Amino acid sequence: MGNNYHQLPNSSPPARLLATRPCCGPGPERRPVLGEAPRFHAQAKGKNVRLDGHSRRATRRNSFCNGVTFTQRPIRLYEQVRLRLVAVRPGWSGALRFGFTAHDPSLMSAHDIPKYACPDLVTRPGYWAKALPESLALRDTVLAYWADRHGRVFYSVNDGEPVLFHCGVAVGGPLWALIDVYGITDEVQLLESAFADTLTPARLSQARFSACLPPSSHDAANFDNNELENNQVVAKLGHLALGRAPVPLPVDAAAAAIPCGPRDRPRPASSPALLEADLRFHATRGPDVSLSADRKLACAPRPDGGRTLVFSERPLRPGESLFVEVGRPGLAAPGTLAFGITSCDPGALRPTELPADPDALLDRKEYWVVARAGPVPSGGDSLSFTLQPGGDVLLGINGRPRGRLLCVDTTQALWAFFAVRGGAAGQLRLLGTLQSSPATTSPSGSLSGSQDDSDSDMAFSVNQSSSASESSLVTAPSSPLSPPVSPVFPSPEPAGSKNSECTVCFDGDVDTVIYTCGHMCLCHSCGLRLKRQARACCPICRRPIKDVIKIYRP
Repeated sequence: MGNNYHQLPNSSPPARLLATRPCCGPGPERRPVLGEAPRFHAQAKGKNVRLDGHSRRATRRNSFCNGVTFTQRPIRLYEQVRLRLVAVRPGWSGALRFGFTAHDPSLMSAHDIPKYACPDLVTRPGYWAKALPESLALRDTVLAYWADRHGRVFYSVNDGEPVLFHCGVAVGGPLWALIDVYGITDEVQLLESAFADTLTPARLSQARFSACLPPSSHDAANFDNNELENNQVVAKLGHLALGRAPVPLPVDAAAAAIPCGPRDRPRPASSPALLEADLRFHATRGPDVSLSADRKLACAPRPDGGRTLVFSERPLRPGESLFVEVGRPGLAAPGTLAFGITSCDPGALRPTELPADPDALLDRKEYWVVARAGPVPSGGDSLSFTLQPGGDVLLGINGRPRGRLLCVDTTQALWAFFAVRGGAAGQLRLLGTLQSSPATTSPSGSLSGSQDDSDSDMAFSVNQSSSASESSLVTAPSSPLSPPVSPVFPSPEPAGSKNSECTVCFDGDVDTVIYTCGHMCLCHSCGLRLKRQARACCPICRRPIKDVIKIYRP
């Protein structure tokens, strides 16, 4: 691959004269420096690290963590720490973490070295490290990184262009290299040092910035790997014949306590490429669900679920589609997902008010609608929820329309909410939103057939229930509705359409339209009976019924 690195000789190499760079700042003096190639520190290392006889090669045994290592001597400014990734094993999340520390490893005890460099070490003063992007962590890749006199850390891969990794490293004292043999990186080899060129201002302005995650969010990969390791242990235990009745395994409380981190995995291929990323989860959430730092991911690690309601940070706009990823790729299907719409601002709710069963919210005075979206085929699938201007909410799974999920009153501001399923698949990731053009939206009140309805096994999963069961799924609006508007009558549906039956009695033909919402979903006799009820409302959108009008088909 055009890599330039030196083979290690069988015998110890003599000291050689390296190119010089200023160690403590600019100046006319250029002193030659006798360079000793760095080695791994023999004592200051994670419990899973094994070193070769020359302390140049570090191999992580077992698991994915406890691979923190340090160099045995300080690294000079502009001196490149050069590493070759000898072995890479897929299956884990994340890759090599690297950086510097101002703490002498010789003064560290085994108890001072945690499982992870990120976030355990980088949250302490005097440690600076970040992750190599997983896409660059390939076998035989040569990584070089260094610090300059301004406290900036750069890295390059296979002698490529430098990438500005991070800034703010304290260069007033000695710095030791910090290398965490983590995740998919199984084995690394320290190569002989070289000195990096000083970047001119013009070249520095062209240097790329690292696209890897900030240090505060590296616990996402730790969460993934802990969960994967626990699953592997459970799988191994499942093959043991212990000669006694199986005992249910206890919940891993430690894994449940690990904070939820943002995902660095790519979006599902079925989701649109151009999604707006402005929408996040609201800070108000159920006490048994955690959010990532950017509030794009909700995690509910408890298998028994609990109170896991999460809300959109802002109301959905008419014509807007919300895309989410349910569960995690490679794990079991998370089953159904509870989805709902509410006129209640989540900021006015207290987390202690949020129940485990979202149907319990229907007793509140605000407008709440709950439906079950699914079943979800498998973990990692993407779901879309489109709020049409007419009030229909359309469901899509993996880019395919699955029909109308529910109908809502769009005269109010409406927030979306979810109940996250707990356990290994208990993750819900916000992928983004997509605003449709006005030309693609259906007119208000229209229930004419579309591709979204024709091949759907989910259409009217809420609306085709009886009036009694429907009232248990939807609550009435608490705020006054907008002034009455003239109804928009839909075009007649063809005979034999699946929507030609009354949504109350499921017997008579639909021949009546409701004023003022314009929904055409009743036979005339059911419409008259419904109109005579106290606080009569439309069985689809729950708006008050002012009148029912019989329609005569040609």
